[in-house]
Amino acid sequence: MMAIFRLAWQSLANRKATAILTLLTVAISVTLLISVERVRTQTKASFANTISGTDLIVGSRSGQVNLLLYSVFRIGNATNNISWESYQELSQHPSVDWTIPISLGDSHRGYRVIGTNDDYFKFYKYGRSQPLTFADGRPFEGLLEAVVGAEVARKLNYQVGDEVIIAHGLSDMAFNRHDNAPFKIVGILAPTGTPVDRSVHVSLEAIEAIHVGWETGANMGYTPDAETLEQREYEPAQITAAFFGLKSKIQTFALQRHINTYRQEPLSAIMPGIALHELWGMMSIAEQALMVVSGFVVVAGLLGMLTGLLTSLNERRREMAILRAMGARPGHIFFLLVSEATVLTTAGIGLGLGFLYGLLALLQPLVQQQFGIYLAITPPTQYEWILLAIVQLAGIIVGLIPAFRAYRHSLADGMTIRV
Repeated sequence: MMAIFRLAWQSLANRKATAILTLLTVAISVTLLISVERVRTQTKASFANTISGTDLIVGSRSGQVNLLLYSVFRIGNATNNISWESYQELSQHPSVDWTIPISLGDSHRGYRVIGTNDDYFKFYKYGRSQPLTFADGRPFEGLLEAVVGAEVARKLNYQVGDEVIIAHGLSDMAFNRHDNAPFKIVGILAPTGTPVDRSVHVSLEAIEAIHVGWETGANMGYTPDAETLEQREYEPAQITAAFFGLKSKIQTFALQRHINTYRQEPLSAIMPGIALHELWGMMSIAEQALMVVSGFVVVAGLLGMLTGLLTSLNERRREMAILRAMGARPGHIFFLLVSEATVLTTAGIGLGLGFLYGLLALLQPLVQQQFGIYLAITPPTQYEWILLAIVQLAGIIVGLIPAFRAYRHSLADGMTIRV
């Protein structure tokens, strides 16, 4: 058997150009197949690990997926805000254990600015109920103090003590910056692998302060300096959303119904797990379409290998005849062709995995920065091994077709061929 594999390898080495092209075809199809599966699973894991321990998310009345996206993943914008009075009344409900108010809408050099309070650093959890920790510094205490996420600090090379200028809205242009009130960085959060890493956190009072003179949504000309702002007291008029933690999970549905039927203003309360499940349901069609496309790419790669083997078969009739003349039996010729397909498929799978990990190493920082999805560079999962085994089996089956044709060639046919 080893002699046949060695002969198959040497035969492929004699046809380097064809073998390399076939190898690349199989490798690229395997890379695409495993990449789609890896992105699909890692995306789900990244989203699922973003928030933990929160029983309800409350926002203005809208779809639960939209509320989940803008409040947790910082994707999109809220359709409306919650009044501060409604938030305070709901946070005093007997079943509520803790709350985290958040206010969105501003940015700093492309990163979202989150207005919140101390409870954010006490109660927000991600992954497996992991709390936020500080890599350096402390939570904000003064009006114009900020805490930045790990990625913000790393990408913008910020240290504790540096100053940041917040921009009004999501575009950071010179004309919409609150440059009259620079914030001093007092803390840098440890990496979490979630949107928290890409956020700048300030107090809710600071959000109110920097918008003095911006009541209409644009700078009206009166923008007090930092010293003037710090001499006043501020209370939030409204917030974007709030995270609720309850004393008992049993009370979740009752409080959700109470908030959804709240008479003072239209609000929505969603359970993060159910909203995430709905989000996956919406994306399942796209997932299946991607897997089908990648599956067809693998089929195309294997058909390319079959075409190459069949095309070369007629040119190799003399080679087969010489092998038969030297004592090789039809079975040996059969296994030689199957071995060539096996070697090509195995090498293509190995090269495809090499391409995959090269792409992951190259694109991992970019994907995490742009989309907040952490693509872990880990060994293939059990399901990925199953996919690779199916590709290997399909490659062997494809090799059977030219093998049967070679098996049927007679010794006389090979010895009498004209060249």
